[in-house]
Order: sequence, then C-alpha cells, then structure tokens
Amino acid sequence: MEGKSRLAERILDQVADAVVYTDCSGAIIRWNRASATLFGYSPEEALGQSLDLIIPEHLRASHWGGFNAAVTRGALKLQGRPTLTRAAHKSGRKLYVELTFAIVKSDNEKVLGSVAMARDVTERVERERAGRDRPPVPL
Repeated sequence: MEGKSRLAERILDQVADAVVYTDCSGAIIRWNRASATLFGYSPEEALGQSLDLIIPEHLRASHWGGFNAAVTRGALKLQGRPTLTRAAHKSGRKLYVELTFAIVKSDNEKVLGSVAMARDVTERVERERAGRDRPPVPL
C-alpha cells in the first residue's frame, strides 16, 4: 500500500492544476506545487491556514456560506461543474481562476473535507473582456 500512497503524492505534486484540500473547517491540509506557483505561498506558509489566504475579502462571506452548506449536506451545488471566480495571490494581485470542487468522504460517507482543483485563466478572461469593451469595427 505504501507504493500506492507515494504514487498518489507524486501525481498530486506533478499535475499542472493547483490542488487544495481542506478539512471541514476550511483549514488547508494539502497544497501541491501548482498551488504554490498559482497563489505564491509555499506549502509551509499555506498549510494549516484558512482558505481566506487566497479568497479576496469581498468574496469571503459567500464562499463560507457555500462551503459550510456543502460540508453540512455532503453535496455540492455545482456538482463538479467548473466555475470561474476571483482569487488572491500572495503579492496582492487578483487572479481569475477556474475551479472544480469535490467533497471528500470516508468509506462510511462521513465528510472529511473538500478539495478544489484550480487553474489560472486571468489572461483569457482579461482578453475576452478587452474584446467586449472595444467598439465594433465599421464595415
């Protein structure tokens, strides 16, 4: 079994998307290399911290409402569909990230925590918004 556990750790550390696992209180328990790259915090800085570390202040109330409801129900409103939201980088820079979420359960269906997979889509979103803000080109 040790081999499978090490393999799972290697996979998590080497995927391109950020993988953030939290316990039911929202404390960060797992923070892969891509998370460090995306958000700017090393594992040592992020582990044990609240998700507030990467959630912009103006989004925290709605995030925690949804997070607590999902953990309590053991189900997600988005049912695994990706969602676009804002996140905060250590530098203070705001990011657009596309996230998918899952509730992690034990064998007996007890909720253990939540996992999010994130990728930076800032350039794409800003490019799309810039294109919408331009006046139409006359024909």
